[in-house]
Amino acid sequence: MKRKLLTALTCSALLMGMAACSSNEKTASESKPKQEAKKPEPITTTSLIDEFKKAGLEAENATDLPQKEFGNMRKDGKRILVPALGQDNGGRLFEFSKKEDLEKAKKYYDDLSNSNPILFSHTYAKGNFLLQMNGDMKDEEFNKYKEVMDKTIK
Repeated sequence: MKRKLLTALTCSALLMGMAACSSNEKTASESKPKQEAKKPEPITTTSLIDEFKKAGLEAENATDLPQKEFGNMRKDGKRILVPALGQDNGGRLFEFSKKEDLEKAKKYYDDLSNSNPILFSHTYAKGNFLLQMNGDMKDEEFNKYKEVMDKTIK
């Protein structure tokens, strides 16, 4: 009799232990949120302009650039206005598919700036993006746009 009682108690202890372990596994897995691989949103000229605005920078009335402005080389191009620089002044934001095309466009603006002080403009390239801004913008202000690009484009 003692043997049957001891066997029954041992079996019930094992079953209870197994049940407790399995319920712990469930609660542990239920309490952990499933970590789905979230794909970061691709950066576009539009999303970058939005980031400029979120940072308190002027980037108004974004419009598509005409094809004649690096149309065959660029993936996308937007013109933005910076009211602080005066009416119809601002800059351009380009996205390129190829690094070589971006470098050619940057060189074009840099060469133009070096050819005549009146034609000076700020340029900054990060990733596949090129920002070109009116030369009347102060360096400190242009640096704020660069900082946003550095934070946004990895």
